[in-house]
Amino acid sequence: MNLGEFDTLSSTDSVSKPYDSSTETGEITFRPVYRDHVDDTEDLARLGYKQSFHRGLSLFGVFSVSFSVLGLLPSVAATLNFSMLAGTPGMLWGWLIALVFVLCVAASMAELCSSMPTSGGLYYSAKVLAPKRWGPLASWVTGWSNYIAQLCFLGSCIYSLCALLIYGVDEFDGKDFVYMNYHIYFLCLTFIVVLSIMASLPTRIMGKINSVFTFLNILSLLAAIIIILISASMRHGFNTSTGVWRNFQNQTEWPQGFAMFMSFCGVIWSMVGLDTSYHLVEECASASVNAPNGIMLTALVGGFSGWIIHVMIAYTVVDYSRVVNAPNLWVEYLIQVLSHNGAKAVIALTLFSNFLMAQGVLISSSRIAYSYARDGVLPFSKWIARINKRTTTPINAVIANSSIVAAILLFVFVGQCAIDAIFAVSGIAAFVAFIIPIGLRSFVVKDSKFFRGAWHLGRWSRFIGGVGTIFVVIMIPILCFPTSMHPGPFDMNWTSLGYSVPMAAVLLWFAFGAKHWYKGPKTDMPGLDIPRMSSFKC
Repeated sequence: MNLGEFDTLSSTDSVSKPYDSSTETGEITFRPVYRDHVDDTEDLARLGYKQSFHRGLSLFGVFSVSFSVLGLLPSVAATLNFSMLAGTPGMLWGWLIALVFVLCVAASMAELCSSMPTSGGLYYSAKVLAPKRWGPLASWVTGWSNYIAQLCFLGSCIYSLCALLIYGVDEFDGKDFVYMNYHIYFLCLTFIVVLSIMASLPTRIMGKINSVFTFLNILSLLAAIIIILISASMRHGFNTSTGVWRNFQNQTEWPQGFAMFMSFCGVIWSMVGLDTSYHLVEECASASVNAPNGIMLTALVGGFSGWIIHVMIAYTVVDYSRVVNAPNLWVEYLIQVLSHNGAKAVIALTLFSNFLMAQGVLISSSRIAYSYARDGVLPFSKWIARINKRTTTPINAVIANSSIVAAILLFVFVGQCAIDAIFAVSGIAAFVAFIIPIGLRSFVVKDSKFFRGAWHLGRWSRFIGGVGTIFVVIMIPILCFPTSMHPGPFDMNWTSLGYSVPMAAVLLWFAFGAKHWYKGPKTDMPGLDIPRMSSFKC
């Protein structure tokens, strides 16, 4: 990866005047500026925005929030029903194969982040990269798909936290406690209040807290792995490598090859928060370098750490079929491998990691809501886009997202099938938002028309983005398949319905109303409007 060459310009050549009108062509000509230092305010001004946040996050601070959003222990625990569909070889080979393509998506996203370091992120990029006529629609679809993903992802994190807590207590307290849906719902509301307070803290304090939490999160992950490995070696031993890497156990009614593709879904769902660093870019110092590095660190560290956890599970699981058919696969696995106290300890570590995951998602989603409201996309945008003067954080956006998630969680009372469908939407919605700007960059915008930031992929840019885009296009329908070839109403995968209904609503809104006033992300710098890549002359 070529990080670009840096040219020193005089102060009169800086981006205080980033766009010049060409008297010969009448086009706006972009004048890229490369420096041996990064001026974040100027970079943001080049994109048409004034600095509103305090840039208190370093590379480690951005990575801390992003890594917390991945929440490896709870993510693996929640996605075992996908990862284990093709047996232990599917868990291991499937995760590695899918990770290669997810890394292509991450690298392309990092390149866009360096080129356009604004918290609007993907939907800003979609507007810039799309052909002029389709820019507003591309931006609208990208923005709303990403926002829906964040809300569903936040709801799923909070729900899984509360469900695991209640299920774990019910399993290990030795009492015959019957929990109801309202127990889970009101526990979810309690966590929403706590998480909202934490997400509203000043950026400087939030960065320090998340830095500490990241160390604790990593320690929790290592502690869980050590506990499981030691206990397994003492109690049951390890499974043979031949069985682990070759013994396919198709848990679906589909052919083995298709079951392998379905096992990829676990990686996709675990990487829903891949764009977190992008949405924190306006709170990050040296953003055009640190935020892209944060995206790649998250993908690499998170991806390979998740694979290591799956290797551990594959070598230590005792009764594979029993785990797959259990109400909670993670708890059943821990009961098989660990002692009573050991299982409780690992569940406690999973709950802690899940809490940090939910906190990171709320921070990220509130910044997305703020950036969209700043551009007038959301209802009540003026109120949501206000920055609290004392904390310099978007507290109103935090409140708005928390309220919507509290409403989404009412699906708990409909049934498990409904709540699973709503939460599975996050994977499809997120990756649709990821590949729209990446696909435009790869298949529409030529290299000569693309303004590269300090972090870029060089001549491999379009190839890597194209590979990632094709993979996601193939996987989106697979995410909607049920494991049974003849499913009943409660075995059906309702994910496609959960995604298509809200997206159909926002598309109708655009067709019959928003297209008349929504022209894409707004800029708040006087006299500037969002530039077009086709006008960039590098």
